[in-house]
Amino acid sequence: MDVGKNFHMTGGLGENSYANNCTLQKKASHMVKHILEALQGVYLSLAPKSIGIADLGCSSGHNSLSTVKDILEAIEAAGGRVPPALYDEQGKSINKGSICICESSPPLVSQAYYEQFQGDFSLFLQTRSQEVVSGGCMVLILLGRIGQNHVDRGNSFFWQLLAKSFSILVSKGEIQKEDLDSYELPFYAPCKDEIEGVIRRDGSFELNLLQMFETNDGSSGKDGESYGTSVANTVRAVQEPMISHHFGDGILDTLTSG
Repeated sequence: MDVGKNFHMTGGLGENSYANNCTLQKKASHMVKHILEALQGVYLSLAPKSIGIADLGCSSGHNSLSTVKDILEAIEAAGGRVPPALYDEQGKSINKGSICICESSPPLVSQAYYEQFQGDFSLFLQTRSQEVVSGGCMVLILLGRIGQNHVDRGNSFFWQLLAKSFSILVSKGEIQKEDLDSYELPFYAPCKDEIEGVIRRDGSFELNLLQMFETNDGSSGKDGESYGTSVANTVRAVQEPMISHHFGDGILDTLTSG
């Protein structure tokens, strides 16, 4: 028998084709999806530079790349996951009515954000240390907060305005309250002590200088635009992709209009 010509599934889209008769294989594939949780754990613990995926199944039918797709989605979810501590046992947000750390947030919220920052910043330092030449230096500029108080007007001002705009849309029925409760900004402004602590514990870099400075926002935007317009455009420039993904494109203009 010519294996290359005859040893294959029935092609096409006919009644007897493999494409229309692979339900059993699909069910079996779905039954082992829980293995992807182990994959997420391996990915997070090893942080590999690249991942190789080989689908050794049939190249015909609806199942051809479904497993590969599931693996890629699992890896993406592992790297962009909201801290589990922000949800209760029923899977509901404990930071209801807000999208970041605010005055009404329970202490568990700021703690969850801080723990996430520790892990993310440490991984960032380890990765950068592999790229910097021996004896080299890295200058890092990031938004922080002045003291221990997590509700710092200097770094949460934009997000508080965004949260209020979301609340207005909820009151108008343009977005669902459940959708707002499940939206958490991936934003944390560390204080000086927190930055120093992570750098020293991680050990990838030596800390030579840590300096804090304040910027003056001014009273107007570029080319004479109003301060309100400037703030709205700034928030939209940073958040538009996430807002579109979570709420849809339809609310963007209303959300950031005056």
